[in-house]
Parts: sequence; structure tokens; C-alpha cells
Amino acid sequence: MSQWSLSQLLSSLHDDIQQRLSVVRKSFAHPGTKGDASENVWISMLDTYLPKRYQAAKAHVVDSLGNFSQQIDVVVFDRQYSPFIFTYENETIIPAESVYAVFEAKQTADAALVAYAQEKVASVRRLHRTSLPIPHAGGTYPAKPLIPILGGLLTFESEWSPALGPSMDKALKAEMADGRLDVGCVAAHGHFFHDPASGNYSYINENKPATAFLFKLIAQLQFSGTVPMIDVEAYGEWLTK
Repeated sequence: MSQWSLSQLLSSLHDDIQQRLSVVRKSFAHPGTKGDASENVWISMLDTYLPKRYQAAKAHVVDSLGNFSQQIDVVVFDRQYSPFIFTYENETIIPAESVYAVFEAKQTADAALVAYAQEKVASVRRLHRTSLPIPHAGGTYPAKPLIPILGGLLTFESEWSPALGPSMDKALKAEMADGRLDVGCVAAHGHFFHDPASGNYSYINENKPATAFLFKLIAQLQFSGTVPMIDVEAYGEWLTK
């Protein structure tokens, strides 16, 4: 009989994330250093466990009109079909068409952080995205509809009691347009996600939130499909300006 335990493997994934976030909280006094370390924990998890078509990084997002988003703590983007990702002086720039999801990652959730995350997400969703028809052997497929960009929040703790309760729900529902947060995780308590059908949020309190969040994110990415065919020449026009 196998000595492996699927339950133990899934528990270990969460335990590793929670432990690393806890160490960050205890070890770093400087808010900036603590924030950077927290982002790195989540980026490492996503890069390790998401399918390889996806990549995660701290980045700005740019569109073909020359507009930039605010700096985003965690961007999940396409690595298989993205024609270019810029890196300059350790800053990463990703074309808007390549983005699947964006997250704000901090140590503790509160109303101000939720509002800040919503502002960050909106700065990405408002960017212009191109989509070209796709040539194939028998002709051309129509341009692919733009996929919805997921937005979310990643923290270790929550200032609210209960951690995922009415106060968080009020903060999340304060912005349901471009800044809407679709999914998130409070690693010490649980995860949440938005249900488009009902317009409400579900809050799941559990023992292994990081693992549950990861599975929920993968499921949502599966339904997102593939990013559109980017109009590279629209970006190339900036070479003459």
C-alpha cells in the first residue's frame, strides 16, 4: 500500500505558505521590506503550482495606446503566447492583452487595503486591449473576445473579527465595477470569491486556505480560456513616435 497521503500533501502546501508569511510578519519591521517579502511568498507559490502557461510577477501593465497601470503586486500573465515582456532595471512591464489576473498582496486586510486593491485592479481593467483575427489552414477565425481579468487580494491576517464577515463584505461590495475583487485569500483564516450569477460573495473559513484559494484560482483561470491574439504592430507604432 502506498505511503503517500494526498491529504497530507495538500495540507503541507498551505502550511508552507502560512509559515513563510508568519515569518515575514515577525522578522521584518520595515513596512516596505515586509510588503516585498509577502509579495514574493505569493508569487513563488503561484509560479510553482499554476500550470506552466501562466507566470506570476510584480509588474506594471501597459496598453498599445501607451497607458500604464499602477504597479501591481502580483500579475498572473500568459507566458506561452505573449510575444514580449519588458524588463528594465528590475522593473517588469507586461502588455495588457497577456494578463489573466492581478492581486494586491499585503500582510493584513482592512477597509483601506480593500479600497486600495480595488483601485489597483481598476487601473489594469481600464487599459485598452487588442484582439486580432486568427489565421488557420482553412481561413480565419474571428477575433477572440477579450477574457475577463480577475482581480483579487492576498493577505496573511485580517483586522476584522470575524476575519471574513460582514465588514469585509461591505468593503468588497463598495466597488463592483472596474475595481471588483473576484477572489482572495486570508491565509490564516480562509478564502473568498465572487459569484457573478448572484452578485454576492462567498466566504469559506477552513484549515488550509492557501491550498483552497489556489484550487479556486486554477478553476477560474480554466474558465477564462486563452488570452487573445495581440496586435503587435499597434505597439510597434510607438517606435516612430
